[in-house]
Amino acid sequence: MTKSPAFVTEANVYQEMDEAILPYLDKMVEDKILPGSGLDGFENMEELYALAKAGKSCLLLPEHYSNLDLSLISYLISKGGAGGKDISRAVIAIAGMKLNEDNPVVSAFASAYTRIVIYPSRSLQSLKDNKAEIIRSNAINRAAMKKLQELKNSGRLVLIFPSGTRYRSWDPSSKRGVREVDSYIKSFDYMCLIAINGEILKVNQGDMLDDIVCTDVVRISVSPVLSCTEFRNSVIEGKETEDRKQAVADAIMDELEKMHIKGEEKRKKFLM
Repeated sequence: MTKSPAFVTEANVYQEMDEAILPYLDKMVEDKILPGSGLDGFENMEELYALAKAGKSCLLLPEHYSNLDLSLISYLISKGGAGGKDISRAVIAIAGMKLNEDNPVVSAFASAYTRIVIYPSRSLQSLKDNKAEIIRSNAINRAAMKKLQELKNSGRLVLIFPSGTRYRSWDPSSKRGVREVDSYIKSFDYMCLIAINGEILKVNQGDMLDDIVCTDVVRISVSPVLSCTEFRNSVIEGKETEDRKQAVADAIMDELEKMHIKGEEKRKKFLM
């Protein structure tokens, strides 16, 4: 059923959600989350969406534990309150190209959501002297940023995972924020952070399709709306010689970790 392109070029970096695929992803989430699952802070999501509809550029910055995180966020927002479905459909995810190219099943699932596809910085580091791939990566990322500029003030919510990859317990560096997230924060007006507690797809060593499906109580926590400029300035103030970009990325991950700890305390009440 999927129409998702298996090969990413500068001509197809923007991929609109596939209405035929979305119900399957929603059903997967519905089937695996347990009673007590839900979203905390829906009013914050409503406020951010109102700002987006008023022409402001708005970001969502979630934790990243599995390839079903976007599905969980989308589904629980849609069920969070009146207008939730409209808010969930306003989300545009910044997605790495491997979701399109590594496996046709993963690509089909990813096509349920609107995405701007990029060549991730973690992948760029491995290109070295591959000139053809370097040229391709530059073309893809230029086209992606051009499309982002076209859409950022159009009533949409741009979602980017600040870690750039799923957290893997055997690789602590996978939970560190990528420097590039600072560029997004610098160029956007407002943002909300999103903590994810509970898992229905556990990361496993090996291929993405080796991940382990399970059931769990999943709670999503949305932070109050934050001014991107105020947040960034509070982090970089006085940091003249340090890596400001990494400092901002680290600060985002620190805030997400605090939210995660609080979220887990709330989630435990639903596990009893």
